[in-house]
Amino acid sequence: MMPTSKIAVTVDRKTLEEVDSLVRKGRYPSRSRAVQAALELELRRERRQRLLAALAQADPEEERAMAEEGMGVDEWPEY
Repeated sequence: MMPTSKIAVTVDRKTLEEVDSLVRKGRYPSRSRAVQAALELELRRERRQRLLAALAQADPEEERAMAEEGMGVDEWPEY
């Protein structure tokens, strides 16, 4: 496991009640682990969104030309 750092987090009462409910139900071993899981999930979503945005900017013809140049072929095989 990676080294960890402690931080202070302020949340509204309703959110804390929901987190505590998840901990009581055994979904998470502690509040800390529940918050850590939520942060990890949100960071994965952010990375995915950045990747999708970058892919949306890609030019398919340019990508194909670069792939063909790297493969050393003039045509793609038929499928």
